[in-house]
Amino acid sequence: MKLYYYPGACSLAPHIVLRELGLDFVLDRVDLAGKTTQEGSDFLSINPKGQVPALALDDGSVLTEVPVIVQYLADRQPHANLAPAPGTFARYRLQEWLNFITAEVHKGFSPLFRVDLPEPSKQYATENIARRLDYLDAHLAGNEFLLDDRFGVADSYAFAIVNWSNPFGIDLSPWANLRRYMDRIAARPSVRDSLQAEGLTYVRAA
Repeated sequence: MKLYYYPGACSLAPHIVLRELGLDFVLDRVDLAGKTTQEGSDFLSINPKGQVPALALDDGSVLTEVPVIVQYLADRQPHANLAPAPGTFARYRLQEWLNFITAEVHKGFSPLFRVDLPEPSKQYATENIARRLDYLDAHLAGNEFLLDDRFGVADSYAFAIVNWSNPFGIDLSPWANLRRYMDRIAARPSVRDSLQAEGLTYVRAA
């Protein structure tokens, strides 16, 4: 398998899952501006949407979108318990979390990537993110992880996105449960190795 990624992007989530499962894969960094890969391929011919992540399978198929990729990977090795079994109610809970992270947290950060974002719009986006972090923090008051009190694919996605708080100057100190959660995940070998491979450093909240 080959994971097309960009350092620190949401592609960090499947990167973590691949390492957590011990699967064989190679990384190919994408120039998102030029839509080319480090190996010299036209990325749009791989993923016409032009965004990471994309996961190329050994049979030539390509999967895109974080929630789809991480569930696919978890189902390849169900004994690792990174996702509940398909068809169970717990699996729908997982999909509920993945959809919340995608639609509310991930997309909430999206406006901040605009360097020309007006200050009122930036403030609105930051306040919107804070409300989503409130929800996560409240849930984590009584839970070690998002689902079933064990690390799973939803946690890899949440970590990748909430970690954007650092470059955007969002201090996690008001959310003590979330801050401890991020530290727990950052301490996992799969996460440390993924960050190192992407040339990143986890910055622990004060």
